[in-house]
Amino acid sequence: MFRYFLQVSYNGSAYSGFQIQQNANTVQAESERALEIFFRKKYVLTGSSRTDAGVHAHVNFFHFDADEHYSKENLERFIYHLNAILPADIVFKKIFQVPKEFHARFDALYRTYHYHIYREKDPFVAHSAYYYPYILDQALLQSAANLILGHHDFSSFAKRNTQVKFFDCMIYESYWDFTGDLWFYKVRGNRFLRGMVRGLVGTMLLVGRGKITLGEFEKIILSKDQSMVDFSAPAHGLFLKEVGFPDFSS
Repeated sequence: MFRYFLQVSYNGSAYSGFQIQQNANTVQAESERALEIFFRKKYVLTGSSRTDAGVHAHVNFFHFDADEHYSKENLERFIYHLNAILPADIVFKKIFQVPKEFHARFDALYRTYHYHIYREKDPFVAHSAYYYPYILDQALLQSAANLILGHHDFSSFAKRNTQVKFFDCMIYESYWDFTGDLWFYKVRGNRFLRGMVRGLVGTMLLVGRGKITLGEFEKIILSKDQSMVDFSAPAHGLFLKEVGFPDFSS
């Protein structure tokens, strides 16, 4: 048995999330369908990071196991044919063999997300960033992002009815980039809860508008109360940018 990693990028607008679901189209479902058509065999994919409905990914990964050993040249050729089967909003970037014990989800060291907002009406970014035409204090936004680094329990920022019971996350980077007209919030951590990044962004934007203070923002983090969080930041502004793994030979 041989294990392969599959790097994928997608526009999530048309999908009910990353992970396969009953009665809903997902990135995983389309990816498994493409593999089955090409290989004429059913493969079950395991994903590295589950993105919610409407969320995009520049980089995400699956792994799958196959009885056959494929050369690097064959794997490169497979990419062309698989992309011809996939819909236009999903693309496979590469397939490569990994040690059979490597796991796309459990061996990921970190994930990096960007959340994009824009301040002036622009039809060319409307489907990939949050239109937020309010006056924002950049210093307050940056201070709020810095506060996040000092905390580990993000129970407040997990949407209700989540299936996880462990709410600790290690956050390695958290800051706003104000370069140009398209601002973005960057956050990198070992794991993220369902709705967490959008909840952080929506609540930080309230700090930037002066609707709540930095002290109140920290109290929301400590409260473990989801009802105090603003989850209104829409999905289409969120991008999974990076999934990091230990070094291995591919």
